[in-house]
Amino acid sequence: MNVEAKSIYGEIAGQKLFFLLLTASVIVLAVIVDVMTGPASLSLDSVVSTILSPGTSDSSLYAIVWTFRLPVALMAVVIGAALGMAGAMMQTILNNPLASPYTLGISSAAGFGAALAVVLGVGVVPFAETVLVPANAFVFSLLCCMMIYAAARLKRASTETIVLAGIAVLFMFDSLLMLMQYLGNPEQIQAIVFWMFGSLTKATWTKLGIMAVILLVVVPVVMIDTWKLTTLRMGEDKAKSLGVNVERLRLKGFVLISVLTATAVAFVGSIGFVGLVVPHISRMLVGEDHRFFLPLSALFGALMLSIASILSKLVVPGIIFPIGVLTSFIGIPFFIWLIFSRKRGYW
Repeated sequence: MNVEAKSIYGEIAGQKLFFLLLTASVIVLAVIVDVMTGPASLSLDSVVSTILSPGTSDSSLYAIVWTFRLPVALMAVVIGAALGMAGAMMQTILNNPLASPYTLGISSAAGFGAALAVVLGVGVVPFAETVLVPANAFVFSLLCCMMIYAAARLKRASTETIVLAGIAVLFMFDSLLMLMQYLGNPEQIQAIVFWMFGSLTKATWTKLGIMAVILLVVVPVVMIDTWKLTTLRMGEDKAKSLGVNVERLRLKGFVLISVLTATAVAFVGSIGFVGLVVPHISRMLVGEDHRFFLPLSALFGALMLSIASILSKLVVPGIIFPIGVLTSFIGIPFFIWLIFSRKRGYW
């Protein structure tokens, strides 16, 4: 590589890094605004001082910031990052721009697993809400992934066949989720409806810690395979010719997607379209280089959900609107735009 080529490459890489740093900075601002908004509006100075010096703040202010609002604001960030990265991985390993944990039924499968755990009575077991329910959600989301993976291998199924298989799985688990509602008692039905709507209001420091640890473990594992994932975008045959074990890479990707999606759904419910929308935005800005594409998808997912968290408290004053409804309002028009973009040769 000559000097001029190195200079051009460095400039391009610098631009991509700038997008990462800029998005991370905006996320910090969004978290602060998220903590400021709510039934009791807080000033910027009081929020920043309470976060940086909690020991010197007023007891009521400390309770509002540290007990209620900050866990919710940070949970929005980690959940959004998990769903954004899961969507980016799903679109890459299936080579399909419509693929995401939500549209292919993985979120519904995780929600059914969590609902099944509640209806069967694990809610009376200590730590069930933070351990057993997510574990059951993971099992069913992994089952859903394996069903899609089997469809992908079946006679080298086309991307359209895989999407149709995912939609069939989505309807199946949605039906099973409705069955759990029918069989559950009023308390269990309320918990299931919570997952269906998607809400951050039950976020706690314990759940936030578990989700953060999972994200910190999964992200480095994913980033190890950035070169392989980038190669896969050039085509399966090309990736195999460069020594990439495509089947192993897809299987590993499905497992990691299951971990991220299942934990997110078990803790905050089904939040759709984050994994569908943000990878496309990231791809428009940094291209297919997964060293930048995956981190930016995670950051945009965090930013999108953080903004949705803010809007959920502003739509109806005094009431926290279900965040899953807001993300659907954003995602559905984008989904329709993708469909029409295909006819124009966008894909």
